[in-house]
Amino acid sequence: MKTLNEMELSFESRSSNEGFARSAVSAFIAQLDPTISELNDIRTAVSEAVTNCVVHAYKNTIGKINVQVKIYPNSEVIIKIRDKGCGIEDIRKAMEPLYTTAPSDDRAGLGFAVMQSFTDNVSVRSSVGKGTTVTLKKRLSQRIYNNS
Repeated sequence: MKTLNEMELSFESRSSNEGFARSAVSAFIAQLDPTISELNDIRTAVSEAVTNCVVHAYKNTIGKINVQVKIYPNSEVIIKIRDKGCGIEDIRKAMEPLYTTAPSDDRAGLGFAVMQSFTDNVSVRSSVGKGTTVTLKKRLSQRIYNNS
């Protein structure tokens, strides 16, 4: 399927950049005139994915996080969040609610569950030592797109 528009950005895996990623993705998809609820859903899912990169992928180091957003004619938005961090050994286990590898007790282990509840589909590809790509898909109910 042909994309109508797309964007990419790259930034360091600092927690201060999570809000930047969320805002940049929101601003880009605003061209589709999403509902407030749809916009908040995407913002929340992106926040969770980026936070996973910051907390888990680079564990006490700084690396790059790449975000790609594509808009399709059927009002579907596909967002890929990619890191080149430590990777995930067991994706199925990592996606279980309440599972976390973070050493701190303040992590709930709900990142993937939250992403799944706010999008239509979440897929994860990962290789240990090479990184992880999280793909979020969401079809918006409204479509107002000016192709200029």
